[in-house]
Amino acid sequence: MTKRVLGIIGGSGVYNIDGLENPIWRKMEGPWGQPSDELLFGTFAGVEMVFLPRHGRGHIQTPTTINYRANIDALKRAGVTDIISVSACGSLKEELPPGTFVIVDQFIDRTFAREKSFFGPGFVAHVPMAHPVCPYLSTALVEAAAQENIRHAKGGTYMCMEGPQFSTLAESHLYRSWGCSVIGMTAMPEAKLAREAELPYALVAMVTDYDCWHPEHEHVTVDAVIKVLMENAANARRLVTTVATRLGASRKPSPTGIETVLDVAVMTAADKRDPVLTAKLDAVAGRILK
Repeated sequence: MTKRVLGIIGGSGVYNIDGLENPIWRKMEGPWGQPSDELLFGTFAGVEMVFLPRHGRGHIQTPTTINYRANIDALKRAGVTDIISVSACGSLKEELPPGTFVIVDQFIDRTFAREKSFFGPGFVAHVPMAHPVCPYLSTALVEAAAQENIRHAKGGTYMCMEGPQFSTLAESHLYRSWGCSVIGMTAMPEAKLAREAELPYALVAMVTDYDCWHPEHEHVTVDAVIKVLMENAANARRLVTTVATRLGASRKPSPTGIETVLDVAVMTAADKRDPVLTAKLDAVAGRILK
């Protein structure tokens, strides 16, 4: 058993965590640029927690301008051992109305304007993503949602689009035909980078609207989204503190071996690795570089 440090990435409307003991905001420095904001450190029910608002306090970053690499690197440097991410999204299924929390288990990545890997020329690695979330964390989230009487769904595919515009009607129908459950703009490459950093990751997709496919909800408006978003944010803050209590201060490794995934992912021979890139990977891949 090792100590758990639970990282929380807050989505739209979730800019802090209520009830943290000894809360303090700290600026984190790293080689990938500036993260979205300072990190909030504190404890809840004996569990060390580190919170990062994905868009920055005041919502200043777009889904595309978020520095996902800096965010994940900062959480790794802060000692985080597990990440729970919360993200606003649209529903692509009738049975997932606004207010539903979907504990996602799959992703489709349709983004195209973002840096998606810590690795590159001079240090090549290919991490497996067949099962992109940690089942242990996801199960704890389902149980916590049930405990808090939050409407939720276990499992679902998150379709990640580039944004910042919402979908066209044709796109919305296309993604529904693919069997996607929800659509959002921020889970990728976040989940991929967490995997490269050997951090177990789980996502709560908070439904704010029906995208534009629903005949009774054809137009997604910011006003309508924000109203539900604020209600979801209050539930999200309850959810993350409840799940922290359920997980506890001690942890076991993820059942899918996420903490050692780089053992079978790195392709570049040690004597051929680019020293500049290697130095930037000191936190993300520090375990295999020692």
